[in-house]
Amino acid sequence: MAEVKALACELPAQAQVPLARWSCPELAREAVARGVCERVSASTVRRWLAADALKPWQHRSWIFPRDPYFAVKAARVLDLYARVWEGEPLGSNDFVLSADEKPGVQARYRTHDTLPAGPGRVMRVESEYSRGGTLAYLAAYDVHRAHVFGRCEPTTGIVPFSRLVDQVMTREPYASADRVFWIVDNGASHRNWAAAARMNDAFSNAHMVHLPVHASWLNQVEIYFSAVQRKALTPDDFLDLDDVAERLLSFQQHYNATSHPFDWTFTSHDLNQLLTRINRHDRHAPQPLAA
Repeated sequence: MAEVKALACELPAQAQVPLARWSCPELAREAVARGVCERVSASTVRRWLAADALKPWQHRSWIFPRDPYFAVKAARVLDLYARVWEGEPLGSNDFVLSADEKPGVQARYRTHDTLPAGPGRVMRVESEYSRGGTLAYLAAYDVHRAHVFGRCEPTTGIVPFSRLVDQVMTREPYASADRVFWIVDNGASHRNWAAAARMNDAFSNAHMVHLPVHASWLNQVEIYFSAVQRKALTPDDFLDLDDVAERLLSFQQHYNATSHPFDWTFTSHDLNQLLTRINRHDRHAPQPLAA
């Protein structure tokens, strides 16, 4: 039993088996071929693995941090969520915004009307549809006030993102704020120091804070975009792009009427623990930890 479990914890390639992942029948055959046991069934292997919650036929994707300063950059954002900047607490007139774009939102017009749910019947949506084009939805989420500012644009880019910045920074309380921190990823619309300088030139109290590469999971606006996808866009059935834009902006208004700040609990300490676990599997130099 123990040897079969150990085999399940190996990649098939290490055993010179031409498989991407193990299944219980394949494990049973390999165990017999190795002489681990004379005979064993797939159901018996499945029962043995279940005792230790081993499921080698499943997999999930992950990615190693590539930025040598991943922890330092990510910790700045986590501190801002905790209302701290460079070791000092934020003032009452400081604000933190999490911003990004949701590109390629499609207008799909179903060839048959969607049928609502009924007794013993789920909603039914026609599989065939006509394409009505795509648009981009840009949003800035005030992390501590739980308020979303968004707009629809034909596409993403520097100019559309600048219009979102103008939309937010020309209204109160941001226009007269001491500091407004904009947390963004490394998308082309707001990448590197040039984008930060462009924002600060336009609004001297606006400060762009970049997440490290592959860290969009630390951007709180992505949680809002997930709600948009689940609650406003799925299933999608729109007459045209105007219909899509109306849905997005109406949902935004609906969301703002009842929203509360996300219960964000992931801290710099949690980040360090996560990176320490990841580094145990990394062949390269370890990531520097956050202060």
